[in-house]
Amino acid sequence: MTATRKGQDMGLRGQRIVVIGGTAGIGLAVAEAAGQEGARVVVASRRQENVDAALKRLPADAEGRVLDASDEGAVRDFFAGLGGYDHLVYTAGEALLMERLAESDLGRARAFLDTRLWGAYTAVKYGAPSIREGGSVVLTTGTAARRPLPGTTVAAALCGAMESLTRALALELAPLRVNVVAPGVVRTELWRELGAEERDGLFGSVAGSLPVGRIGEPADVAEAYLYLMRGGYSTGSTVVVDGGTLLV
Repeated sequence: MTATRKGQDMGLRGQRIVVIGGTAGIGLAVAEAAGQEGARVVVASRRQENVDAALKRLPADAEGRVLDASDEGAVRDFFAGLGGYDHLVYTAGEALLMERLAESDLGRARAFLDTRLWGAYTAVKYGAPSIREGGSVVLTTGTAARRPLPGTTVAAALCGAMESLTRALALELAPLRVNVVAPGVVRTELWRELGAEERDGLFGSVAGSLPVGRIGEPADVAEAYLYLMRGGYSTGSTVVVDGGTLLV
């Protein structure tokens, strides 16, 4: 029985999954769902207190590491000391950047891309060699490339780049599978820079416009990551989980 076929038959049980950005939001939901399936999870993020809090919610065999995903040397050392594993999930990112072009700060824009785009690129560069046969990489993008709004120029550029990066990596790293998930509006910490009233207003407005009648929760989106880890015939794919955003 090949490693790939074995992974499909057993789901994620016994597999080792690394989730960079796995201490909050969608990343933590992925780690929790994978742990419930019997996977051994390694979560990493920038702050020790976030790692400690996440480990309290994960199975006892989960591991946690502090990692600045924008620091190439730190990412290289992280994977050098990690050992073999089966799947790499990348969900790391700071608060969403929403600002109109005329008022935009290029320093903030570059920092936004450093973690979300170049951090993912660096993680795959140093992490791919340790992924076992039959494993995969699952990255994270969004719907802004396909449905941009005023004030989302940086986010739209990022999302388009992530989809293109995924397709290129799927060819360059084959037979290692590389896919990306595109969430819509999801209730996570990434909206924390908006005031409570503005955030609630946005969530309510979006929910009212969607066919599903609500915004997403991290657990909704986590299912897509698990599908892509299990699904041995998917590569170079973008899986959209948006409640129907692209339809309306």
